Amino acid sequence: MWLAAAAPSLARRLLFLGPPPPPLLLLLLSRSSRRRRRLHSLGLAAMPEKRPFERLPADVSPINYSLCLKPDLLDFTFEGKLEAAAQVRQATNQIVMNCADIDIITASYAPEGDEEIHATGFNYQNEDEKVTLSFPSILQTGTGTLKIDFVGELNDKMKGFYRSKYTTPSGEVRYAAVTQFEATDARRAFPCWDEPAIKATFDISLIVPKDRVALSNMNVIDRKPYPDDENVVEVKFARTPVMSTYLVAFVVGEYDFVETRSKDGVCVRVYTPVGKAEQGKFALEVAAKTLPFYKDYFNVPYPLPKIDLIAIADFAAGAMENWGLVTYRETALLIDPKNSCSSSRQWVALVVGHELAHQWFGNLVTMEWWTHLWLNEGFASWIEYLCVDHCFPEYDIWTQFVSADYTRAQELDALDNSHPIEVSVGHPSEVDEIFDAISYSKGASVIRMLHDYIGDKDFKKGMNMYLTKFQQKNAATEDLWESLENASGKPIAAVMNTWTKQMGFPLIYVEAEQVEDDRLLRLSQRKFCASGPYVGEDCPQWMVPITISTSEDPNLAKLKILMDKPEMSVVLKNVKPDQWVKLNLGTVGFYRTQYSSAMLESLLPGIRDLSLPPVDRLGLQNDLFSLARAGIISTVEVLKVMEAFVNEPNYTVWSDLSCNLGILSTLLSHTDFYEEIQEFVKDVFSPIGERLGWDPKPGEGHLDALLRGLVLGKLGKAGHKATLEEARRRFKDHVEGKQILSADLRSPVYLTVLKHGDGTTLDIMLKLHKQADMQEEKNRIERVLGATPSPELIQKVLTFALSEEVRPQDTVSVIGGVAGGSKHGRKAAWKFIKDNWEELYNRYQGGFLISRLIKLSVEGFAVDKMAGEVKVRKVLFTFPFSI
Repeated sequence: MWLAAAAPSLARRLLFLGPPPPPLLLLLLSRSSRRRRRLHSLGLAAMPEKRPFERLPADVSPINYSLCLKPDLLDFTFEGKLEAAAQVRQATNQIVMNCADIDIITASYAPEGDEEIHATGFNYQNEDEKVTLSFPSILQTGTGTLKIDFVGELNDKMKGFYRSKYTTPSGEVRYAAVTQFEATDARRAFPCWDEPAIKATFDISLIVPKDRVALSNMNVIDRKPYPDDENVVEVKFARTPVMSTYLVAFVVGEYDFVETRSKDGVCVRVYTPVGKAEQGKFALEVAAKTLPFYKDYFNVPYPLPKIDLIAIADFAAGAMENWGLVTYRETALLIDPKNSCSSSRQWVALVVGHELAHQWFGNLVTMEWWTHLWLNEGFASWIEYLCVDHCFPEYDIWTQFVSADYTRAQELDALDNSHPIEVSVGHPSEVDEIFDAISYSKGASVIRMLHDYIGDKDFKKGMNMYLTKFQQKNAATEDLWESLENASGKPIAAVMNTWTKQMGFPLIYVEAEQVEDDRLLRLSQRKFCASGPYVGEDCPQWMVPITISTSEDPNLAKLKILMDKPEMSVVLKNVKPDQWVKLNLGTVGFYRTQYSSAMLESLLPGIRDLSLPPVDRLGLQNDLFSLARAGIISTVEVLKVMEAFVNEPNYTVWSDLSCNLGILSTLLSHTDFYEEIQEFVKDVFSPIGERLGWDPKPGEGHLDALLRGLVLGKLGKAGHKATLEEARRRFKDHVEGKQILSADLRSPVYLTVLKHGDGTTLDIMLKLHKQADMQEEKNRIERVLGATPSPELIQKVLTFALSEEVRPQDTVSVIGGVAGGSKHGRKAAWKFIKDNWEELYNRYQGGFLISRLIKLSVEGFAVDKMAGEVKVRKVLFTFPFSI
């Protein structure tokens, strides 16, 4: 058989090698598990020494902001006027607000029906991003109007009110003025009470060039000439509902749009770069389907008259859920019918689903403080899949969830320096650190487990109770648990606290014994650790919803239990000796499973004949790889089990296998076995590659396209001769314009020819990058440039990463691609980061992009020497990433 010959050969040699070297993060973490400083993009729980912090005083709070802004798109400054209706709750002679990078010109407060009192001093506390306005007399309790005139800068840091560079169809470079306020950057656009619990309404006006589009959260109610300049207009927007400052947004620039109405009558628009309106139609279709889906699911209508989705050229995050004006990276919103690949369409659908879910869960009901951020993001990261499954059932999206979110979260949460889902947040500097895979992916995974435990009917009932009770208000995690508990009658808070308030997750060990016609299962739970078996005295415990299936009906849970103790036994009635038994039906429970040898052996036929569902095959092999990496079982055992996947047809299972083999390949690159693992990869992927071929066949769909790209890329990178030759032929035809590559084949072909190419190949790729009119194509090329083999060419790619040809947010992908491309690339990328640290740090201002850059550059190392160097560099760098 194709695998039987390959697996034992490599397995025998690996027996002499011993376990693969641990990745660098594990080396670093194993030395410092006592230190708890969070680094969000590394997925670590690195807690710095807490800076002293106090939330804003409650003596004065806003009722309504009347805000007028006039951005200058040439000088990159803006002028602002704020008139805030405020409530003085306790007599005071000062008002404390959030303010950063803004200069206040004048400020005054006029009590209702009384004379205006001018502020006599502005005391800026820059480190805490606050300003104290001092008044010569006491402000008595009651309502009044706070007036502030101020100026600020349209910065280039992709946060606050900032400038975004774009090129017009004629080739002219221009700038838009756009916003990104979450978590704490509204204060860079206007002085405000910038905390999620301090909600108010907003009346926003923008003074802009008359040939520019001006957008905000609400619909336009007036547009009139500006008295001082005939080339300028003042655009006024309707009053918003009560909302938090981080959800406010405004955009000024040049855009086209496409428009429709949802079946509930909401005006939906997608704004695109000029000349690219066609590329907004797919997102428009998704958004128009999504709004009614959420309205029906929550049984709560969308509360605004319109929703705009807009593509921003320079954008640090993937997207931002501003109420009524959702901002996106171009690659997360725009789809070219001819030049976008299947994975991009899926990505856009998921991101649109995620952000529109926030319009209810986050915007209508908002977390009381950033401690509860996980609920905001974890919930949206779960329900986006529910929405996409509704819109595009052919995507098999829940199986992909397991590979994309569930296993990713488990990989990070198994580290010694992970952190609980729910993290106490104080100072604003801590907020960005928890926008990580624990908040998003683990949060989504435990919500998915909770939904399965409760059942869809009671879950929807509880969600409606929660949203109805707290609409236009703030809530905490416990408030949701209470609503779901009331709806289901189950101990939701008791169960979920074991998952949200302690880090990590359990490993369930199971062994079976046949007792006449029944199967006796003995279960035990211990904390799963990437560094090896848990050895602490006080092992954490979880309340684990466990489902058990058998080969009698692989898609149905024969038994459901709540494991609320370290060990327990259960009896499955009427299970024949030749039937297999599997835990965690659908890979829904957030735990790993270790089967006894006999139980594992009995599951292999279910993998071979595909009677075990795809998501269960995926979960099984992922658990095995993780147990091997942790040193709990032998890598040899895993490779032997892979023989059972000989008939595997499912894209997501192959994707996860590919990822796990990639990790093993990276680790073995530090040994003499690297070439052998490449041969093993070719043996594993060749049969499925031959079955798929290069061109789509009649009747194929979305998942076939994804699988073909994955398999050809894997074979090409490993140097499979036939794949390499065909990739070079098709690349040549593509470059010469004879036969343009389909979008789904471009990434694997580009990767293959670069990996086995020379300087001429790289020059051609850079030329294609320059000629590309679509950001998706530019990103596609940027991500694979690091595959180039020679040290000289790698340096050329790294220099290119910091050039004007690459958008600031995409530099990280280019350097990360170099680090992941080869052993030499890892070293070169790390040196490049050290040599250019000041420029990189200043570019990203310590945000999550710099964290991601560090993660991508060091995660492939697996030697003690590098662990030591990274620890030293951690001290020298001005960025406090923690080891």
